[in-house]
Amino acid sequence: MSKKESGKYNKYTLVIILALVAAGGYYAWQKLNNSGLPAGIASGNGRIEAVEIDISTKSPGRIREIMADEGDFVNEGDILARMDTDQVESQRRQAEAQLRRAEIGIETAHSLVAQREAEKKAAEAVVAQREAQLDAATRRLTRSQQLSESRTVSQQILDDDRANARGVEAAVSAAKAQLAATDAGINAAKAQVIDAEAAVDAAKAAIASITIEIDDATLKAPKPGRVQYRVAQPGEVISAGGRVLNLVDLSDVYMTFFLPTAQAGQVAIGAEARIVLDAAPQLVIPASISFVADVAQFTPKSVETEEERQKLVFRVKAKIPQELLKKHIQMVKTGLPGSVYVKLKSDAQWPDNLAEPVK
Repeated sequence: MSKKESGKYNKYTLVIILALVAAGGYYAWQKLNNSGLPAGIASGNGRIEAVEIDISTKSPGRIREIMADEGDFVNEGDILARMDTDQVESQRRQAEAQLRRAEIGIETAHSLVAQREAEKKAAEAVVAQREAQLDAATRRLTRSQQLSESRTVSQQILDDDRANARGVEAAVSAAKAQLAATDAGINAAKAQVIDAEAAVDAAKAAIASITIEIDDATLKAPKPGRVQYRVAQPGEVISAGGRVLNLVDLSDVYMTFFLPTAQAGQVAIGAEARIVLDAAPQLVIPASISFVADVAQFTPKSVETEEERQKLVFRVKAKIPQELLKKHIQMVKTGLPGSVYVKLKSDAQWPDNLAEPVK
């Protein structure tokens, strides 16, 4: 090949290389341009989180047994642990004995009331009898006084009748005093009934309080979830409010992410969102925005220029529907990283890879 032909060949080769580079650059530009999100869609990174619930004791005591271990899935109402209740159970037996004693006290007090009422009836009968005797003695004294004026009876008889009338009058007063005493006795007996009834109520309240304490010693799951940590062990003595287990509430699962000021200002509460986990990129999880922070995160805290304000980010929470969580609750795990995509405008269209969420 001649030198002239070789130069011509190299010239054509350079043109082809430049064309290929240009085509490759255009393809790369097209690919990068197409990888961006559609208008009205924003995204951020985060991790799956859930509400944590501490399973704690209400009263101090010793842990008798723990039925759940880390990683166990539990349903609402499942028994997770039991505290030792020997002491409070003895207190309940003591309160039950006091209740029986108080109930017997009520029966005794009612019997005493009946006795006092019977005594009152007897005292009323005595008063009536004494009043009849007083009436007869008064009539006899009156006749004796009339006959004494005509010298028909002796002065001795008149004095005897007068003394008899005064004695009967005193007997009436004594009978009425006894009747009043029986009234006081009845009131005292009724007060004993009230006191015994109050003792019964107090004993029942003590039993109810102790029963609640015994029931609280059985720690149950307030919601379905997964045991995350086992904080204490059987045999340990813990104080009131001491933690035994840490439970993750799988009915309240969400992902927290951050958006810059311009995008956070457009996100509405309840806006439609999508979650894609790094561990399962083929699954698109539906969600909705449940929280947008009212305070910016990350410095600077105070800004004055518009340029600086654009550097602020706001915390946003995308919550997964409870119905979906219940359906796949055995598969729900916290701590998994992923991405959140959210509609800034309700009429925005999801790209094809986010259009079909799991159900």
